[in-house]
Amino acid sequence: MEISNYLQIKKKLPSNVNLLAVSKGFSCQEIEIIKNEGQNDFGESRFQEAIEKQLLLKDHENIKWHFIGRIQSNKIRRIVQNFEYIHSVDSYEKLLKISNVSFEEQKNPLIMLQVKLSEDPTKGGFSPEVLIEIWEKIQQFKSIKIKGLMTINPKGLSSTENIKLFKKCRYLADSLKLQDCSMGMSGDWEEAVEAGSTWLRLGSIIFGNRTY
Repeated sequence: MEISNYLQIKKKLPSNVNLLAVSKGFSCQEIEIIKNEGQNDFGESRFQEAIEKQLLLKDHENIKWHFIGRIQSNKIRRIVQNFEYIHSVDSYEKLLKISNVSFEEQKNPLIMLQVKLSEDPTKGGFSPEVLIEIWEKIQQFKSIKIKGLMTINPKGLSSTENIKLFKKCRYLADSLKLQDCSMGMSGDWEEAVEAGSTWLRLGSIIFGNRTY
């Protein structure tokens, strides 16, 4: 557990930048250590693992759970039931289903739309052109609140290349009048902050190396 890293990063962050502790692969005990330092937002990408942790940590009422993994359609109802934020909505079809399920469940999840800003076959997401084209339709969806955009840069980029892609995301969010950009992970968070990120998704830099 790299608690000193966590405290140093928190000290460096501007007041408008939130730290999302990506706790997938780490134990409830490790989550509690960082929770005791004032961390309330935790990100999980494996649904079953996340539900087990939520049950074990249910007495911590002020924990906010964020789903950041790839969304499977058959898991949408349970994601809506159990997560306050969903960072990884990568298609119109999934967004529509989340909206319909949220209405049925009387939930109002906070949504980040995943955008794909470079050619990367391993990543999903809306292209900026498609998102702009269907934006008016998306705004009609009920029982969800679109808070911002999420992006994941390809690995191996230079610092300059990272900043350039992150700025594209920030510009697109601003053009759609969206407040948040969920961008920046353990290897590129400083570039993300420079480019206007409001949510950093940090795992190994604060928890240490995962066992899987």
